[in-house]
Amino acid sequence: MTADDSYGRLDDDDYPAYTMGRAAEMLNTTQGFLRAIGEARLITPLRSAGGHRRYSRYQLRIAARARELVDQGTPIDAACRIVILEDQLEQAQRINTEHHKATEPGSTTTAA
Repeated sequence: MTADDSYGRLDDDDYPAYTMGRAAEMLNTTQGFLRAIGEARLITPLRSAGGHRRYSRYQLRIAARARELVDQGTPIDAACRIVILEDQLEQAQRINTEHHKATEPGSTTTAA
């Protein structure tokens, strides 16, 4: 691995760069909260060689949204389901937009 490869990870939203302690600190929450949203299958942290949980920036954004909902009084299981549905909706809207762009008259991209 070259130095360029290592630095490229800094821009990778899915690279598991944060330990559980650091993630909890960044989100101003507890490690127990991170475990709970993991148990609810909202996020699945990767494990280091030593078995420690590691979180990506994308997972931290998802966890932060769940935390917002819980802070507003939403039960954790419901908050996790809401975040999952929001994420699915965003993905569907992105795919729909790409499809419309690809099928517009004069588009140089062909539909799959």
